[in-house]
Amino acid sequence: MGEVDGVGKVDEFTGQLWRRWRRLRDEGVVQPLQLGLFRSDYLLHAPGNGEPISLRQVEFNTISSSFGALSERAADLHEYLYKSTQYYGASSHLRAENFPPNRTTAGLAEGLAEGHKAYGILNNFALAEVIMASACILFVVQDNERNVFDQRWLEYELLDKHGIHVVRQTFSQLTSSAEVDPTTRALQVTLAPGLLPYGSQRVEISVVYFRAGYTPVDYPTPAHYDTRYLLESSRAIQCPSIQLQLAGGKKVQQVLTNPGVLEGFLCDEARWGTAVFSREDIDALRSSWMGMWGLDEDVDTPRDAPQLPESSGVRKARALASSLVLKPQREGGGNNIYKDAIPAFLDTLPPVEREAWIAMELIAAPEGLGNFLVRAGGGTDSAVKTDVVSELGIFGWALFGGKDGAVREKEVGWLVRTKGKDSNEGGVATGFSVLDSLLLVDD
Repeated sequence: MGEVDGVGKVDEFTGQLWRRWRRLRDEGVVQPLQLGLFRSDYLLHAPGNGEPISLRQVEFNTISSSFGALSERAADLHEYLYKSTQYYGASSHLRAENFPPNRTTAGLAEGLAEGHKAYGILNNFALAEVIMASACILFVVQDNERNVFDQRWLEYELLDKHGIHVVRQTFSQLTSSAEVDPTTRALQVTLAPGLLPYGSQRVEISVVYFRAGYTPVDYPTPAHYDTRYLLESSRAIQCPSIQLQLAGGKKVQQVLTNPGVLEGFLCDEARWGTAVFSREDIDALRSSWMGMWGLDEDVDTPRDAPQLPESSGVRKARALASSLVLKPQREGGGNNIYKDAIPAFLDTLPPVEREAWIAMELIAAPEGLGNFLVRAGGGTDSAVKTDVVSELGIFGWALFGGKDGAVREKEVGWLVRTKGKDSNEGGVATGFSVLDSLLLVDD
């Protein structure tokens, strides 16, 4: 399928996806529209050197941005506990008006429904109404899915509020059940008998929503990657497409921080015909980013950086290890290398693989924020009091890529994840943090 450069050359997972995207591009993309259900994650940064506390971006998620529905349930729980107990007067901040609404489920489902509607409008043929009445949204899920309840709330909302049926299949199932019509490029999926009320075992898919496909584990054989290509070669709207998934990679995040790169996308009038953002807007956006660099890059190094026969990016990472995190091109948690573990890791990382990693300055969480972390099923003994840090995620959707160049986008909700301050990772599904909710207080 051809050679690849950059990260895809040394990271097999990224390379497999990139090769299939390049093949799709060379053959001609059938579906111009792209749908994204995104989540941008932030932590409070308190450097303690006189600078004010600010929000700093951790990452921008373009695939399987999860826990929107369950975060809404957590917010509802905390509001219910206030109504039933007033939290026994524990704080003057605990007032009804300080609990902000969280309607993430409806917002994310709205994004999927807009993609479904756009599919029908784009395929403006005589039987459009008949086909759209039976077309479904496909949720691509993992084998032995653990996060099914977060996904089911979206499924219920789509049926209840928009009249859209959802079908769920894994990549393994789709290797035999999915087929693309060679003439119309419609994606059709064969279902088990009795899953839908109108009797058909074969349905047309309007939107492919990926809750799998972000980790190499989801592609155990080449056939699974080929199935991803098959889905993308259809006229179904992908959420996200391969190229949109790759755009959320850590290397892209790091490159955008380089001088002039972001400006090329947002301020280049010669390229886009108009300056979308002002210089002040760009500076404000950049102020939410921490310092980053590629391990394979030439960067300025501290004076006390070890003089080893390595790239300056690696030498800088060794010198500043105690205040850094190393990130590969992975999603889902449990992949990063932190602080004191960095030098030993660099000793074992083959030079050829360094291109697939970035170094990022750690966000300094505020000190002295204590709370209780509660794990389900353990009773009162499971409540642990500790210093914590909370991560804020902002959800939104965007539909774009049409001939008119229009972008439809909407911010739709939030989540809060709280973990012990000494924990490096932050995933809920991986057991490092718990779902929390916002409480607004006067400044």
